Amino acid sequence: MLLAQPEANYDETKIPKFSVPDPLTSFSGLTITDSLQWEEKRKLEIFQFFEKQIYGKVPALLDEYSFKVIEQDNNALGGKAQRKQIAVGLKKNGRTLNFNILLYLPNGHENAPVFLGYNFHGNHTVTNDPNVIITEAWNANSTDLKISNNKATEASRGVRANRWPIDKMLDKGYGLATVYYGEIDPDKNDFSDGLHSLFYDEEQTKPKTNEWGSIAAWAFGLSRAMDYLDNDTNISNVIVFGHSRLGKAALWAGATDPRFTGVISNNSGCGGAALSKRKFGETIGRINNSFPHWFSESFKKYSNREETLPVDQHQLLTLIAPRPLYVASAIEDEWADPKGEFLSAQHASKVYELYGKKGISLTDVHEVDRPIQQTLAYHMRSGKHDVTDYDWDQYITWAETFSR
Repeated sequence: MLLAQPEANYDETKIPKFSVPDPLTSFSGLTITDSLQWEEKRKLEIFQFFEKQIYGKVPALLDEYSFKVIEQDNNALGGKAQRKQIAVGLKKNGRTLNFNILLYLPNGHENAPVFLGYNFHGNHTVTNDPNVIITEAWNANSTDLKISNNKATEASRGVRANRWPIDKMLDKGYGLATVYYGEIDPDKNDFSDGLHSLFYDEEQTKPKTNEWGSIAAWAFGLSRAMDYLDNDTNISNVIVFGHSRLGKAALWAGATDPRFTGVISNNSGCGGAALSKRKFGETIGRINNSFPHWFSESFKKYSNREETLPVDQHQLLTLIAPRPLYVASAIEDEWADPKGEFLSAQHASKVYELYGKKGISLTDVHEVDRPIQQTLAYHMRSGKHDVTDYDWDQYITWAETFSR
């Protein structure tokens, strides 16, 4: 049932009074004082809450999965890169789902670090490379991106290359792995045609109340891509990246899979890096109304009732500690609440400090185009909801401090 939503609030003076749950105080009131206590007493209970009440549990293990390199060119992009296209097969209950990884690795660099991220409309949209396979999966229509009849065609090749500065990554010695998220689970309120359906019991048509929504399914897909990347001897480590809804998925993937060396959240907003209790911009009620398939069904009880949540999104960020984490916002992206993302990073930093890692100090302020590059990093750039060269310049500079 869709609930009537109040007008979105963009006025700081109208934010309700709220307290930020202390990540270092357990649900039973125990004070956490060191990283060992955190690991043994606190981290698991936070993780289990997010898993059961927000993103939803993965219901079972796969029966099997497979990888096959279906195309390779060691002299791609004018000789700059090795290109691989890898078909991944997932099997459960006699049902199969397939998706493709597009992988570029820089020539002349052994054991390169790699950025792994989902794209919104197909691997062929991130580059003008004519050899990249066009996705056959359901695709959201977009006049601007030349996608109609829910099908990608040659007309949409390279239409999102502006968000993926592949040459810059390669020149700096980084690789890129990307997957079209719609091949994992089409982004529509229909649980019949994606990853979820592999796991259904007979006559089941949607996940159970505390089982995974689409964000958790997309996070699961990132981990299955990692299964391949983790065994490619030309790759040293993998940093998972996501923008907007896919930033939410990247954060949950980082929280659920410790193999990711670092995590980048770009404008992930509500249900991602932004504090929910501020009720600024997009709220839990609005996101559950607009995208009822993204989260677990159990999350809907917090729609328009953020004050009843015993956690907030800064505690999602703490689940990634002590691994490097970058949270990024844009000053004009009020829907995603840039200040709420900054505050979330600040409040998560006390867990990083348990490990002797630096984060965002409570005395820091979110200045536009002034990155704070610590183990837990943050920037708020000029402009709108997007991924820009400025963002990637910061991510690459930051990654160079830990990924070599």
